[in-house]
Amino acid sequence: MDYVTLNTGAKIPILGFGVYQIPQSKAVEAVSQAIKIGYRH
Repeated sequence: MDYVTLNTGAKIPILGFGVYQIPQSKAVEAVSQAIKIGYRH
C-alpha cells in the first residue's frame, strides 16, 4: 500500500472509495455504511 506523509510527519494510506457505475440505491447504501464505520475523505 502507498502512503502519503503529512506535514506533521504522520503517514496515512492512500486509498479511495469508489461508487462509479454502481446503481444509485446501492451507492447510497455503500456510502451510508462507509460513513457509519468511520470512513472520511
